Amino acid sequence: MSVLAIYPDTAAGNPAVHTDHAAIAAQLRALGVQFERWPTDRPLAADADEAAVKTAYAAEIERLNADYGFQSVDVVALRPDNPKRAEFRAKFLAEHTHADFEVRFFVDGSGLFYLHVGDKVYCVLCEKGDLISVPANTTHWFDMGAAPDFKCIRLFVIPDGWVGDFTGSDIATRFPGFDEFVATHAA
Repeated sequence: MSVLAIYPDTAAGNPAVHTDHAAIAAQLRALGVQFERWPTDRPLAADADEAAVKTAYAAEIERLNADYGFQSVDVVALRPDNPKRAEFRAKFLAEHTHADFEVRFFVDGSGLFYLHVGDKVYCVLCEKGDLISVPANTTHWFDMGAAPDFKCIRLFVIPDGWVGDFTGSDIATRFPGFDEFVATHAA
């Protein structure tokens, strides 16, 4: 189940929580964030590689390419048994921006985006079938939990658009991580 929790950026108080996909999409649309539910009915092996995922979702990738002219399309997948899972998790746990807008289509598993816009933090739990597009220069971070289990297609217009420009803020340390968030809001 997809979940949106909206906190003050001080992390004080209880968040406003939304679990209805249309309500989540409406809240995020006001920020310029695209949030859609796409079908994930293509048969994929648990260990499907990048080529298999791109082939299975070629029509969706082509649709997005026709709209935006993406130059970079890759597949990011992590499983709980990956020996470098802690290293990969730590890579984008700090607040950062990208020079390009970031599109992720979750074809399996889940991950948690935190969008810091104005004086609020929008925590978006993305699940299998969710497509999220974070506008360029939006401060955000991403958590996949201690035992990551997801596979998503990432798309960027700028070939190295995925490179983060870190803000140096410690704001991410004040909010619940993926595992705590899921236990609280998606259990």
